[in-house]
Amino acid sequence: MKTRAAAATEAMNPAPINTEPMTLAFEVTVSSVQKLSPNFRRITFGGYSLRDFGVHGDTLDLRIKLMIPSLAADGTQIPLPVFEMSSSGWYREWLAMDPAVRGSMRTYTVRRARLDAVYPEIDVDFVMHFDDHGNGGPAANWALNAKPGDAITIIGPNNRAAHCVTAEIYSGIEWRPGLAQRILLAGDETAIPAISAILESLPEYMTGHAFLEVPEAGDFLELSSSANVDITWLARGAQIGRSRPHGELLQQAVRKAVPVPGWVGFKEADGAGPEPEDVNVDEDILWETPSRMETAEIIATKNPDMPAGAMPFYAWMAGEAAVIKEMRRYLVRDVGIDRKQVAFMGYWRQGKAEG
Repeated sequence: MKTRAAAATEAMNPAPINTEPMTLAFEVTVSSVQKLSPNFRRITFGGYSLRDFGVHGDTLDLRIKLMIPSLAADGTQIPLPVFEMSSSGWYREWLAMDPAVRGSMRTYTVRRARLDAVYPEIDVDFVMHFDDHGNGGPAANWALNAKPGDAITIIGPNNRAAHCVTAEIYSGIEWRPGLAQRILLAGDETAIPAISAILESLPEYMTGHAFLEVPEAGDFLELSSSANVDITWLARGAQIGRSRPHGELLQQAVRKAVPVPGWVGFKEADGAGPEPEDVNVDEDILWETPSRMETAEIIATKNPDMPAGAMPFYAWMAGEAAVIKEMRRYLVRDVGIDRKQVAFMGYWRQGKAEG
């Protein structure tokens, strides 16, 4: 039994709060490489460090950072530096490193994770983007030549953080449908891994549509879901012998599935909604999700008294920023969907390097 003096001492000198860094650097190696389709390649990463990786639940649209090694003049990989994940922040730490050796940083989605295995592994699906001359970005070039044993560093969630005051703060997951039972998923090839993982996690009672636009019909992948969600693949290169503009088929499908007016607004009779503020996707990132909305933005929504997650419909849309911007305008302004019901994410912008 503690004495009164001991209790008083503890009160004056409380135990330190149990905090854990939200992210860690995981040094992993390539376990296997699999060509899924003409434009998709799955790379499996393994390492005992992944025992500390995860979010204690389905990975859903979990984002991670891949640190792609630079190449020396002879084509060999330059070993990545060790990330200490200091209190100053890992991104600032990375920026301060020598550009010649720090590698390139790219954002990807965890497609599947087997973290309880004796040798933990995660799968990451790469879109193999190359121009007419065969030139690709750092990630696509690396993935094209990746082989078992190649080393790489992943910046991702620390699973121990779920047991302390930093729990739920990790910002790598945006899929939060709340009480919604009817959903809409839409994205181009860069969003396929996230949409695929989300579909596999859905409960049986959910209904809705999933639209996935890819370069060609050969990129249609086998997907499964327990939910009553119609999955529609859209191939840009399979229409009347010519390639359709990026996002055209996706926008057409969304407009057909979600007609105006006021289709799924909480107060359906209200009809169309306000014009969302403009985002210059050539200069700014289009990234608007209910969990990231500021108080002023919530007050300006269609149903300010209704909290995010309390309404019957939820949409998740990701891909090329200009395409997502147009679908955002259509759903919010023309259809009248409350902005708290939709997650819009511009994963990349045509003509600009991804980050």
